[in-house]
Amino acid sequence: MNACLQTIADYSFRSIGFGERLLPKTDFTLCQQFTLIGSGMLWNIYFGLIALIAGFFLATAIAVAKNSNSYWVRKPAEWFIFLFRGSPLFIQFFLAYETFVLLPKVGVDINLGFTEITAETRWLTKAWLGAAIVLFLNTAAYSGEIFYGALKSVPKGDVEAADAYGLSGWPRFKRIIWPTMLRLAWPAYTNEAIFLFHATTLVFFSGFPAWQQRGDALYYANYFADKTFNPFVPYPILGFYFIILTLCVIGVYGLINKRLNRHLPENQRQRIKVRPQIIR
Repeated sequence: MNACLQTIADYSFRSIGFGERLLPKTDFTLCQQFTLIGSGMLWNIYFGLIALIAGFFLATAIAVAKNSNSYWVRKPAEWFIFLFRGSPLFIQFFLAYETFVLLPKVGVDINLGFTEITAETRWLTKAWLGAAIVLFLNTAAYSGEIFYGALKSVPKGDVEAADAYGLSGWPRFKRIIWPTMLRLAWPAYTNEAIFLFHATTLVFFSGFPAWQQRGDALYYANYFADKTFNPFVPYPILGFYFIILTLCVIGVYGLINKRLNRHLPENQRQRIKVRPQIIR
């Protein structure tokens, strides 16, 4: 027990640079595998949260743009969704990394007219930023399509009632259309959030390197599988952690779903049903 507690103290935050620097080389214990794979989960959670939070707002803007009557507003949104939904996520990782590598390491100069600034580019080849950007754009495209479908399903009676009360423009969108859109989209959006967290494991296979062996959960699971020649211990541990993470996502999104539907009778409330996606 004392040895396991020491292992937890040494390796719990190794993936983010705190604790023991060297990985264990021999005599791997179950405690070491649980601790290091759990430490790597911090990166998977980071990638998922960053992409979800930022992607939520971009997805809303994309859904509104796709619903616009203006050709020049609607078409870029449609092509954005088509581009990221029509290509595999792994290819997006690969192309993004290769593009970021080609950028000047000293940065890109941007002339604003009254001044010139240099935008840093060296961090784009690091997983914490480059991979997060790819996941952010990918989930924004998928979520944008979900929100667009919900936006088209907003009952016309709700909009007409808002017009009758004198609500128009931004007030009508904020108080009537947007909450209804979220309520209709939330079950499908929950499944997108779950799959996004699962998709963070692709960062390990992408070109983005794990700096100083500070990788995600799959990085450590693969390390133990290679060293022990036994994949039936680290990979089930990895699956266990993702099941726990999935249950947490379902719990949090379920509470939000309950909040969004609080005004409806119990028998009319949409319940979240997990529908795993086989491929992306």
